[in-house]
Amino acid sequence: MKFIPIFILLNCFLLSAFCQDEKPDTVKTGIYVTSIHDINFKDKEYSVNFWLWLKYKNKDFDFLNNLEIPQAKEVTKSFSTIDSSGNHIYMLMKLQCVMKDSWAIDNFPFDHQILRLSIENSQYDSKSLIFIPDTLGKPYDPRFTLRGWNIDSLVTSAGIKKYETAFGDESIRTPHTEYSNYKVRIGISRDAFGLFCKMFLGMYVAFLISFMCFYIHADSIDSRFGLSVGSLFAVIGNKYIIDGSLPDTITFTLVDTLHGITLVFILIVIVSTAISLRMIKKGKVEDASKFDKRFAMVLLGIYILLNAFFIIQSINA
Repeated sequence: MKFIPIFILLNCFLLSAFCQDEKPDTVKTGIYVTSIHDINFKDKEYSVNFWLWLKYKNKDFDFLNNLEIPQAKEVTKSFSTIDSSGNHIYMLMKLQCVMKDSWAIDNFPFDHQILRLSIENSQYDSKSLIFIPDTLGKPYDPRFTLRGWNIDSLVTSAGIKKYETAFGDESIRTPHTEYSNYKVRIGISRDAFGLFCKMFLGMYVAFLISFMCFYIHADSIDSRFGLSVGSLFAVIGNKYIIDGSLPDTITFTLVDTLHGITLVFILIVIVSTAISLRMIKKGKVEDASKFDKRFAMVLLGIYILLNAFFIIQSINA
């Protein structure tokens, strides 16, 4: 009778050791992106079409019904097939997804974006299932073009997604669960030169109109003030139009910087006009003319340098 407890303890120890050595099943996963389209910058979403394949041994894995794409707004499976004739199960499916994502607009329109896509199995956590990327071959079709954008990279990897909840499972003492995920990161950059000219042309024209005040005689005070004030409102209107096509942000973007610089310089033009008027009132007509010509060149030079600095900084960011 004394050997019974020892025998039971030994069995428990061996069972525990066996459970600890048990490894989760692996799922070799690959992707081939065929199309990225309908990039909605305002609503922070885009559409992507891709082929997804999964290779695994465990027949209990039901990816057809338990495939989870956390960031997706809409998921449509247009095709799926399963081959279980060998030792492995091979599943191939075609998906169309509308994805929600966050945009970095600090350097708009010279921005670089990362489109994120991840896949999980909602049935099994990381103790039972681990994704392994299948990196053989190209992950996207190099022939498809993304209008207005260039595809810089497409990288796949596997990781662990942590959830600070037990999803209502009372058998889990700590509200913490982990699921393996298959991650796709697509780096894109905007073909921005044409868009920049289109969006900022009105702002630069407005500044040049106010700049022409320096070449109007100081006696025509109404014309000089009228042009400057009109340019001021034109720049503000141009900024509101651009902001209407961008998502809300609390950061100071390139759009804010360039418009802010232009507004300040138009204000300086108005102040310089007041200084010229004061000189005219004192009878210093020639001094007022010299002041306008010299100050105009200095102001234009500083304006061009500041714009070039911030634009180049955004391009190289």
